[in-house]
Amino acid sequence: MRARYPISHPRSLSWLGLYLAVFAWSAINPADTLTWALEVAPAALGLVILALTFKHHPLTPLVYLLILLHAIILMIGGHYTYADVPLFEQWAEWTEGRNNYDKVGHFAQGFIPAMIAREILIRMAVINGRYWRDFFICCFCLAFSAFYELIEWWVALLSEQAADSFLGTQGYVWDTQSDMFLALLGAVSALLTLSRLHDRQLQALRG
Repeated sequence: MRARYPISHPRSLSWLGLYLAVFAWSAINPADTLTWALEVAPAALGLVILALTFKHHPLTPLVYLLILLHAIILMIGGHYTYADVPLFEQWAEWTEGRNNYDKVGHFAQGFIPAMIAREILIRMAVINGRYWRDFFICCFCLAFSAFYELIEWWVALLSEQAADSFLGTQGYVWDTQSDMFLALLGAVSALLTLSRLHDRQLQALRG
């Protein structure tokens, strides 16, 4: 029997309330409006998808929480631009003057999608065998990160105005390669640390 969460579920309302609060803050006087729109678009699209699937295909609380965390990371980066997030400015002197908030975002780009992919693969019984499933998830996250780098490149070609702030390379020649590596590292880390908790929540979701 498929579990269904009511729309009034306290956890879902608190999730939505926090999302909307951060979204509203992010939209007020962002550093660059076009960059904000580009960075926040995936978070907005994710909310639409979750709203359409929430009633009939609810996800585990863990995955909802991770999606919220990823959306917040995107909205903070969109508000300030990734190269100018204040907290990481304080650490810039330790990293040769580079603001590394974008690296947090790319680690999350592997960490959170890994658990989303894991949930879909398990619930739809796409791949039998844990090791093959984990291998596919890591490959998927690495491919997703590489595709995002292509999107950044295309945006930079189409809009010189938003190129620097959206790409966020900050003069680092290996920025693209390190972004993809961090996404892969994030995927591996998620599978190693959250799989058991995720399995328990999947079992509870099945009723």
